[in-house]
Amino acid sequence: MIAEFLENFGMAEWVADAIGDSFAVLPFLFVIFLLVEFFEFYFSDKVNAFMKSAKKSGPVIGSLASIIPQCGFSVIASTLYVRRFITRGTLLAIYLATSDEAIPVLLSNPVSYHYVIPVIAVKLLVAIPAGYLVDFLFKQQEQEPLKHDECGDEHIEEGCCHHEIMKGRKRDLVIHPIKHTFHTFAFILVITLILNYFISVDVISRFYSSDITAFKIFQPLVTAIVGLIPNCAVSIAITLMLIKGTISFGAAMAGLMSNAGLGLLVLIRMNNIKDTLKNILILLVISTVCGIVLQFLF
Repeated sequence: MIAEFLENFGMAEWVADAIGDSFAVLPFLFVIFLLVEFFEFYFSDKVNAFMKSAKKSGPVIGSLASIIPQCGFSVIASTLYVRRFITRGTLLAIYLATSDEAIPVLLSNPVSYHYVIPVIAVKLLVAIPAGYLVDFLFKQQEQEPLKHDECGDEHIEEGCCHHEIMKGRKRDLVIHPIKHTFHTFAFILVITLILNYFISVDVISRFYSSDITAFKIFQPLVTAIVGLIPNCAVSIAITLMLIKGTISFGAAMAGLMSNAGLGLLVLIRMNNIKDTLKNILILLVISTVCGIVLQFLF
Protein backbone atom coordinates (compact mmCIF):
# COMPACT_ATOMS: atom_id res chain seq x y z
CA MET A 1 0.00 0.00 0.00
CA ILE A 2 2.82 2.40 0.91
CA ALA A 3 4.72 1.41 -2.24
CA GLU A 4 1.69 2.04 -4.47
CA PHE A 5 1.10 5.40 -2.80
CA LEU A 6 4.71 6.48 -3.41
CA GLU A 7 4.67 5.25 -7.00
CA ASN A 8 1.67 7.51 -7.65
CA PHE A 9 3.97 10.46 -6.95
CA GLY A 10 6.43 9.34 -9.60
CA MET A 11 8.90 7.57 -7.29
CA ALA A 12 10.90 4.76 -8.91
CA GLU A 13 9.40 1.32 -8.31
CA TRP A 14 12.55 -0.10 -6.70
CA VAL A 15 12.70 2.83 -4.24
CA ALA A 16 8.99 2.68 -3.42
CA ASP A 17 9.16 -1.09 -2.85
CA ALA A 18 12.15 -0.71 -0.52
CA ILE A 19 10.41 1.95 1.60
CA GLY A 20 7.14 0.01 1.66
CA ASP A 21 8.81 -3.29 2.63
CA SER A 22 10.86 -1.61 5.35
CA PHE A 23 7.91 0.15 6.99
CA ALA A 24 5.84 -3.05 6.84
CA VAL A 25 8.23 -4.88 9.20
CA LEU A 26 8.56 -2.03 11.70
CA PRO A 27 5.84 -3.09 14.23
CA PHE A 28 6.92 -6.74 14.06
CA LEU A 29 10.54 -5.79 14.79
CA PHE A 30 9.59 -3.79 17.88
CA VAL A 31 7.53 -6.64 19.37
CA ILE A 32 10.31 -9.16 18.69
CA PHE A 33 13.04 -6.96 20.18
CA LEU A 34 10.83 -6.20 23.20
CA LEU A 35 10.48 -9.93 23.92
CA VAL A 36 14.21 -10.46 23.37
CA GLU A 37 15.03 -7.65 25.81
CA PHE A 38 12.93 -9.27 28.55
CA PHE A 39 14.73 -12.58 28.05
CA GLU A 40 18.14 -10.92 28.05
CA PHE A 41 17.35 -8.90 31.18
CA TYR A 42 15.94 -11.74 33.30
CA PHE A 43 17.79 -14.85 32.08
CA SER A 44 21.18 -13.97 30.53
CA ASP A 45 22.99 -13.89 33.91
CA LYS A 46 21.67 -17.38 34.74
CA VAL A 47 22.82 -18.72 31.37
CA ASN A 48 26.29 -17.17 31.77
CA ALA A 49 26.70 -18.57 35.30
CA PHE A 50 25.57 -22.01 34.13
CA MET A 51 28.08 -22.01 31.25
CA LYS A 52 30.93 -21.16 33.64
CA SER A 53 30.12 -24.10 35.92
CA ALA A 54 29.30 -26.68 33.23
CA LYS A 55 32.20 -26.70 30.78
CA LYS A 56 31.48 -30.19 29.43
CA SER A 57 28.02 -29.17 28.30
CA GLY A 58 29.20 -25.72 27.19
CA PRO A 59 28.66 -26.20 23.43
CA VAL A 60 25.09 -27.40 24.00
CA ILE A 61 24.16 -24.68 26.48
CA GLY A 62 25.90 -21.95 24.50
CA SER A 63 24.33 -22.98 21.18
CA LEU A 64 20.81 -23.22 22.58
CA ALA A 65 21.13 -19.87 24.35
CA SER A 66 22.64 -18.03 21.39
CA ILE A 67 19.90 -19.15 18.99
CA ILE A 68 17.65 -16.70 20.84
CA PRO A 69 18.39 -13.30 19.25
CA GLN A 70 20.57 -11.30 21.64
CA CYS A 71 22.91 -8.65 20.33
CA GLY A 72 25.26 -9.02 23.30
CA PHE A 73 25.58 -12.78 23.73
CA SER A 74 28.60 -13.23 21.44
CA VAL A 75 30.26 -10.29 23.24
CA ILE A 76 29.76 -11.99 26.59
CA ALA A 77 31.03 -15.30 25.16
CA SER A 78 34.21 -13.64 23.89
CA THR A 79 34.82 -12.05 27.29
CA LEU A 80 34.31 -15.40 29.06
CA TYR A 81 36.68 -17.11 26.61
CA VAL A 82 39.44 -14.54 27.13
CA ARG A 83 39.21 -15.23 30.87
CA ARG A 84 39.21 -19.00 30.07
CA PHE A 85 35.82 -19.56 31.70
CA ILE A 86 34.65 -21.36 28.54
CA THR A 87 36.50 -23.53 26.02
CA ARG A 88 37.37 -22.78 22.41
CA GLY A 89 34.70 -25.24 21.29
CA THR A 90 32.02 -23.48 23.32
CA LEU A 91 33.06 -20.09 21.95
CA LEU A 92 32.88 -21.29 18.34
CA ALA A 93 29.59 -23.12 18.96
CA ILE A 94 28.14 -19.83 20.19
CA TYR A 95 29.54 -17.94 17.19
CA LEU A 96 28.08 -20.49 14.77
CA ALA A 97 24.68 -20.61 16.44
CA THR A 98 24.19 -16.93 17.20
CA SER A 99 21.46 -15.50 15.02
CA ASP A 100 22.11 -11.79 15.59
CA GLU A 101 19.46 -10.02 13.45
CA ALA A 102 18.67 -12.95 11.13
CA ILE A 103 15.77 -14.46 13.10
CA PRO A 104 14.06 -11.10 13.89
CA VAL A 105 14.26 -10.10 10.23
CA LEU A 106 12.82 -13.45 9.14
CA LEU A 107 10.05 -13.29 11.74
CA SER A 108 9.15 -9.73 10.81
CA ASN A 109 8.41 -10.74 7.22
CA PRO A 110 5.49 -13.22 6.76
CA VAL A 111 6.80 -14.43 3.39
CA SER A 112 10.00 -15.70 5.04
CA TYR A 113 8.52 -17.65 7.97
CA HIS A 114 9.39 -20.94 6.25
CA TYR A 115 13.09 -20.14 6.62
CA VAL A 116 13.02 -19.77 10.42
CA ILE A 117 13.00 -23.45 11.41
CA PRO A 118 15.59 -24.53 8.77
CA VAL A 119 17.96 -21.71 9.79
CA ILE A 120 17.68 -22.61 13.49
CA ALA A 121 17.95 -26.35 12.81
CA VAL A 122 21.05 -26.03 10.61
CA LYS A 123 22.76 -23.73 13.09
CA LEU A 124 22.17 -26.12 16.00
CA LEU A 125 23.06 -29.24 13.99
CA VAL A 126 26.36 -27.61 13.00
CA ALA A 127 27.24 -25.65 16.13
CA ILE A 128 26.89 -28.37 18.79
CA PRO A 129 28.93 -31.13 17.06
CA ALA A 130 31.45 -28.56 15.82
CA GLY A 131 31.95 -27.26 19.36
CA TYR A 132 32.77 -30.73 20.72
CA LEU A 133 34.92 -31.58 17.69
CA VAL A 134 36.96 -28.39 18.11
CA ASP A 135 37.51 -29.13 21.81
CA PHE A 136 38.63 -32.66 20.87
CA LEU A 137 40.99 -31.62 18.06
CA PHE A 138 42.27 -28.38 19.55
CA LYS A 139 42.91 -28.88 23.22
CA GLN A 140 42.41 -25.72 25.28
CA GLN A 141 45.66 -23.79 25.35
CA GLU A 142 47.75 -24.06 28.46
CA GLN A 143 47.45 -20.36 29.00
CA GLU A 144 46.68 -18.30 32.05
CA PRO A 145 43.70 -15.96 31.87
CA LEU A 146 44.64 -12.36 31.22
CA LYS A 147 45.48 -10.32 34.28
CA HIS A 148 42.96 -7.96 35.81
CA ASP A 149 44.49 -4.84 34.28
CA GLU A 150 44.83 -6.48 30.84
CA CYS A 151 41.29 -7.71 30.36
CA GLY A 152 39.69 -4.91 32.29
CA ASP A 153 37.27 -6.48 34.76
CA GLU A 154 35.81 -3.05 35.40
CA HIS A 155 35.23 -2.37 31.71
CA ILE A 156 31.60 -2.63 30.61
CA GLU A 157 31.12 -4.12 27.17
CA GLU A 158 28.60 -2.41 24.93
CA GLY A 159 26.11 -3.93 22.53
CA CYS A 160 25.09 -2.83 19.06
CA CYS A 161 23.12 0.18 20.31
CA HIS A 162 25.79 1.27 22.81
CA HIS A 163 23.82 -0.13 25.74
CA GLU A 164 25.61 -1.85 28.62
CA ILE A 165 25.44 -5.62 28.29
CA MET A 166 26.61 -6.71 31.71
CA LYS A 167 24.54 -4.19 33.69
CA GLY A 168 20.98 -4.13 32.44
CA ARG A 169 18.61 -1.43 33.72
CA LYS A 170 14.84 -1.73 33.85
CA ARG A 171 14.35 1.40 31.78
CA ASP A 172 16.28 -0.36 28.99
CA LEU A 173 13.46 -2.89 28.74
CA VAL A 174 11.62 -0.35 26.58
CA ILE A 175 14.32 2.16 25.56
CA HIS A 176 16.68 -0.40 24.06
CA PRO A 177 14.01 -2.18 21.93
CA ILE A 178 13.02 1.23 20.53
CA LYS A 179 16.64 2.06 19.68
CA HIS A 180 17.29 -1.42 18.33
CA THR A 181 14.13 -1.31 16.21
CA PHE A 182 15.09 2.08 14.76
CA HIS A 183 18.68 0.99 13.98
CA THR A 184 17.55 -2.28 12.41
CA PHE A 185 14.84 -0.49 10.41
CA ALA A 186 17.45 1.97 9.10
CA PHE A 187 19.77 -0.89 8.11
CA ILE A 188 16.91 -2.75 6.41
CA LEU A 189 15.86 0.36 4.48
CA VAL A 190 19.39 1.15 3.25
CA ILE A 191 20.24 -2.45 2.41
CA THR A 192 16.90 -3.03 0.68
CA LEU A 193 17.43 0.10 -1.42
CA ILE A 194 20.87 -1.18 -2.46
CA LEU A 195 19.62 -4.71 -3.15
CA ASN A 196 16.59 -3.50 -5.10
CA TYR A 197 18.78 -1.29 -7.27
CA PHE A 198 21.36 -3.97 -8.06
CA ILE A 199 18.71 -6.64 -8.56
CA SER A 200 16.93 -4.28 -10.96
CA VAL A 201 20.11 -4.12 -13.04
CA ASP A 202 20.71 -7.86 -12.44
CA VAL A 203 24.23 -7.56 -10.94
CA ILE A 204 23.92 -9.59 -7.72
CA SER A 205 21.53 -12.08 -9.28
CA ARG A 206 24.00 -12.95 -12.04
CA PHE A 207 26.82 -13.29 -9.51
CA TYR A 208 24.97 -15.79 -7.31
CA SER A 209 22.83 -17.63 -9.89
CA SER A 210 25.65 -19.09 -11.98
CA ASP A 211 25.14 -22.74 -12.88
CA ILE A 212 28.87 -23.38 -13.19
CA THR A 213 29.70 -26.05 -10.59
CA ALA A 214 33.14 -24.63 -9.77
CA PHE A 215 31.69 -21.16 -9.30
CA LYS A 216 28.91 -22.44 -7.03
CA ILE A 217 31.55 -23.73 -4.63
CA PHE A 218 32.89 -20.21 -4.13
CA GLN A 219 29.50 -18.64 -3.32
CA PRO A 220 29.46 -19.87 0.32
CA LEU A 221 33.14 -18.91 0.70
CA VAL A 222 32.47 -15.35 -0.45
CA THR A 223 29.43 -15.02 1.82
CA ALA A 224 31.29 -16.58 4.77
CA ILE A 225 34.14 -14.07 4.39
CA VAL A 226 31.61 -11.21 4.26
CA GLY A 227 29.95 -12.68 7.36
CA LEU A 228 33.15 -12.17 9.35
CA ILE A 229 32.58 -8.41 9.26
CA PRO A 230 31.58 -7.63 12.88
CA ASN A 231 28.41 -5.64 12.26
CA CYS A 232 24.74 -6.58 12.59
CA ALA A 233 24.09 -4.92 9.21
CA VAL A 234 25.88 -7.86 7.58
CA SER A 235 23.45 -10.47 8.95
CA ILE A 236 20.54 -8.23 7.90
CA ALA A 237 21.95 -7.95 4.36
CA ILE A 238 22.51 -11.71 4.04
CA THR A 239 19.02 -12.46 5.38
CA LEU A 240 17.37 -9.98 3.02
CA MET A 241 19.28 -11.46 0.07
CA LEU A 242 18.00 -14.90 1.07
CA ILE A 243 14.41 -13.63 1.31
CA LYS A 244 14.63 -11.99 -2.11
CA GLY A 245 16.10 -15.16 -3.61
CA THR A 246 19.31 -13.39 -4.57
CA ILE A 247 21.54 -15.97 -2.86
CA SER A 248 21.10 -19.67 -2.20
CA PHE A 249 20.23 -21.15 1.18
CA GLY A 250 23.72 -22.68 1.44
CA ALA A 251 25.46 -19.38 0.71
CA ALA A 252 23.21 -17.55 3.18
CA MET A 253 23.87 -20.10 5.95
CA ALA A 254 27.64 -19.85 5.39
CA GLY A 255 27.44 -16.10 5.98
CA LEU A 256 25.05 -16.34 8.92
CA MET A 257 27.21 -18.96 10.65
CA SER A 258 30.44 -17.00 10.28
CA ASN A 259 28.79 -13.77 11.44
CA ALA A 260 29.42 -13.54 15.18
CA GLY A 261 28.35 -9.92 15.51
CA LEU A 262 30.41 -7.74 17.83
CA GLY A 263 31.89 -10.79 19.52
CA LEU A 264 34.81 -10.88 17.10
CA LEU A 265 35.66 -7.25 17.88
CA VAL A 266 35.96 -8.09 21.57
CA LEU A 267 38.06 -11.16 20.79
CA ILE A 268 40.42 -9.15 18.56
CA ARG A 269 40.78 -6.41 21.19
CA MET A 270 41.20 -8.57 24.29
CA ASN A 271 42.74 -11.85 23.12
CA ASN A 272 46.21 -12.57 21.72
CA ILE A 273 46.50 -12.27 17.93
CA LYS A 274 47.64 -15.83 17.17
CA ASP A 275 44.82 -17.45 19.12
CA THR A 276 42.25 -15.03 17.68
CA LEU A 277 43.32 -15.75 14.09
CA LYS A 278 43.12 -19.47 14.79
CA ASN A 279 39.53 -19.10 16.02
CA ILE A 280 38.55 -16.96 13.02
CA LEU A 281 40.09 -19.46 10.59
CA ILE A 282 38.27 -22.39 12.21
CA LEU A 283 35.01 -20.41 12.12
CA LEU A 284 35.52 -19.58 8.44
CA VAL A 285 36.36 -23.17 7.47
CA ILE A 286 33.36 -24.67 9.27
CA SER A 287 30.97 -22.07 7.86
CA THR A 288 32.28 -22.45 4.31
CA VAL A 289 32.26 -26.26 4.30
CA CYS A 290 28.73 -26.40 5.70
CA GLY A 291 27.59 -23.80 3.19
CA ILE A 292 29.08 -25.79 0.28
CA VAL A 293 27.38 -28.99 1.49
CA LEU A 294 24.02 -27.19 1.76
CA GLN A 295 24.63 -25.57 -1.63
CA PHE A 296 24.57 -28.97 -3.33
CA LEU A 297 21.89 -30.53 -1.12
CA PHE A 298 19.33 -27.76 -1.70
